[in-house]
Amino acid sequence: MNDCLIDYCETDLEKQYIQAYEECRNAAAVARSLNKSASTVREHISRVKARAAKKNPELHRDGAPEGYHLKGVTTWTGSQWVKTDLDKEQQHEAMENAIASLVSGLPKAPRVKAPKKTLSNLCTLYTFTDYHLGMFAWGEESGEDWDMKIAEKTLFSSLDQMVSGSPDSELAILNIQGDFLHWDGLEAVTPQNKHVLDADTRFDKLVELGISMCILATEKLLEKHKTVRVLICEGNHDLASSVWLRKCLKVVFSKNPRVEIDDTAFPYYAYLHGETMLGFHHGHKKKNKQLPELFASEPRYREMWGKATYCYIHTGHLHQAEQDMAEGGGAIVERHPTGAPRDAYAARGGWVSRRGMRAITYDKIKGEVSRVTVAP
Repeated sequence: MNDCLIDYCETDLEKQYIQAYEECRNAAAVARSLNKSASTVREHISRVKARAAKKNPELHRDGAPEGYHLKGVTTWTGSQWVKTDLDKEQQHEAMENAIASLVSGLPKAPRVKAPKKTLSNLCTLYTFTDYHLGMFAWGEESGEDWDMKIAEKTLFSSLDQMVSGSPDSELAILNIQGDFLHWDGLEAVTPQNKHVLDADTRFDKLVELGISMCILATEKLLEKHKTVRVLICEGNHDLASSVWLRKCLKVVFSKNPRVEIDDTAFPYYAYLHGETMLGFHHGHKKKNKQLPELFASEPRYREMWGKATYCYIHTGHLHQAEQDMAEGGGAIVERHPTGAPRDAYAARGGWVSRRGMRAITYDKIKGEVSRVTVAP
């Protein structure tokens, strides 16, 4: 019944938008073809759909606003309610468009002078998990202070110790293991359950500092290692922010052949270093004991698993680790400690967790050969 929408247009501009929309069913594509903003096009299309649904109940399927899909209709004498729900495809498209707009104007990072000698058989993994940048903690209440300035200073002082204590590996992996940012949008709440969080700053400042810290950390590793691979894992606190942060770094380092950005759109990540396989997951989707089977059976990693003599899987998420490291199912699964202190919620709940950051070095044939642990 989409072709009937044209009957409910009241202006020539609405007719133009609806005719174009009926051809592709994509408001963003219509906006690009007509050189208009996507928000303007969506507003006009939604207006026509709402007008059609109000005047003709048979068109209720088209009565859902742009970005939503129909859930159901409740009808009573003389009127009706149109129930809608979020259209995930439209939301994903909108987020992709927003990210593309965000990163398009970013400057390219200057190249860092490469080290003269590195050890080709080694890879050093630098892990920061559950860092919760932007969180506020008051020491009188939680035991330790935490804010933006403390978090920035702690990360770079810890990274300096990790770098100085690690060998001159040819490859470095900067592993931002999820929940790098404390919250994921304009409101300081958890993305899925909307729990209110203690925030130190505004989101625009959090975005700016988060990007800056990841860039500077990457450049720091480029001074010591020939190649740096950057991994921004999805966390339950930064479901969307992990995406735009990854895309930003991809643009910033696009002119630097020594930087590799893992752009996997999947919450399970892996890399094969010789015969040593490294797997990564924040820990919010699967329990540690389930991960060896997942990586072994996942089609995109099955070949990698078959070539590996050793497999190490890294997680975070649970600040109070039940078990830091366990071996089974053909892999060693290690849960890393949080880099941040407790917030008020954890302190009032009586939870205690050890803080720390780890740099672990792997040989292509022998697996793990050394590690450095820094306690902030």
